[in-house]
Amino acid sequence: MPTVRDDGTTREPPVFTGRRWWLPSAVADELDPDAGPSARPRRTARDWLVDFSCFLLAVAIAFAAADSVRHDPHTPHVLAVVDQALGVLACGAVWLRRRHPLALAVAMIPVGFVSNTSGGAGMVALFTLAVHRPFRYVVWAGGSTLALVPVFYWLRPDPDLPLPGVVAFSAVLTLSVVGWGMFVRSKRQLMLSLRDRARRAETEARLRAEQAQRLAREAIAREMHDVLAHRLTLLSVHAGALEFRPDAPRDEVARAAGVIRESAHEALQDLREIIGVLRAGDPDDAGRPQPNLAALEALVAESREAGMKVVLAHHVDDPAAVPASVGRTAYRIAQEGLTNARKHAPGTEVTVTVTGAPGQGLVVRVRNPAPEGEVPHVPGSGQGLIGLTERATPAGGTLRHGPTPGGGFEVRGRLPWG
Repeated sequence: MPTVRDDGTTREPPVFTGRRWWLPSAVADELDPDAGPSARPRRTARDWLVDFSCFLLAVAIAFAAADSVRHDPHTPHVLAVVDQALGVLACGAVWLRRRHPLALAVAMIPVGFVSNTSGGAGMVALFTLAVHRPFRYVVWAGGSTLALVPVFYWLRPDPDLPLPGVVAFSAVLTLSVVGWGMFVRSKRQLMLSLRDRARRAETEARLRAEQAQRLAREAIAREMHDVLAHRLTLLSVHAGALEFRPDAPRDEVARAAGVIRESAHEALQDLREIIGVLRAGDPDDAGRPQPNLAALEALVAESREAGMKVVLAHHVDDPAAVPASVGRTAYRIAQEGLTNARKHAPGTEVTVTVTGAPGQGLVVRVRNPAPEGEVPHVPGSGQGLIGLTERATPAGGTLRHGPTPGGGFEVRGRLPWG
């Protein structure tokens, strides 16, 4: 994630290119100031333009100061030559301001004290320091420069201005340069902060969208399993019975074939409804009636018609008073329990118990004893109980399942109702 650079510009994180880590210029500067050019990107056209402008400014000020030094009768010729030579070197060092802003600013303090023509380069170095480095470095460099101003003009007085006036002018100029540099730094940091916030907002929005899509896919997959598993299990069980008992009586074969035909028809109807769910985009609102607790008796009756032995113990006075979401989850728990019992314990008597009242919660139990004899293998997805847990947990309910002491199996769900 991009962070604030010391110069107020964008600081990108290291990037792995597949063979090596590439460090952006700001990171390379901080980790290794003496790193080679390969660790830093090249200057942009804007960087060259700014650097060239700073160089021209320093040279223009140096020419003006050099002319003043040459015509100053109080300045010896040797000192004037040294002054101009240091001014030339200082103007050339301006090109190093981006790579070594602190070192350049510190070096310009004694140079500026000796050379009048290096004043422009010193101002550029101080401005660069204020832009590229934290405030504590600017305080030391700027404070040292201000402290030496009176001494400099006391040793080399200006021929046109009195000492207090030239000291005040130099102090105001120095503070203005520092203030301008800190303003530029603050503006860059603000722009970077806003850009960083925008990137974070985009990332969070993308993550929320991906999470919503994932939850929608899980809900659709859960709905498909709950709706189709019941029908397809009937198909599998009765087709398996015909396979293992080819010599069954004609009436049983006809009844099994009828169940297979009816289950296939219902499965196709449910598949059409699932397609409607996918098109609607909301598995809980696809324009079709959702099952509730009142539909539990029809589910049990359907299982009995398919040959199951089911005992329903319904101890809820008014099933219509149960909230729709709670009733739908209770129905799915009973449906999944009957489906598993039909697959793994065929021929046993399954007991479905529903108890509860407002304020006490709703309890659904599906229990079957151990099957007798060998049970033909019926493949399953193994996601039914997981999907039921995902249904019950967000609503504040619980789902427990496992073998009973007698070798049977029980699914027990408790849902809030209050």
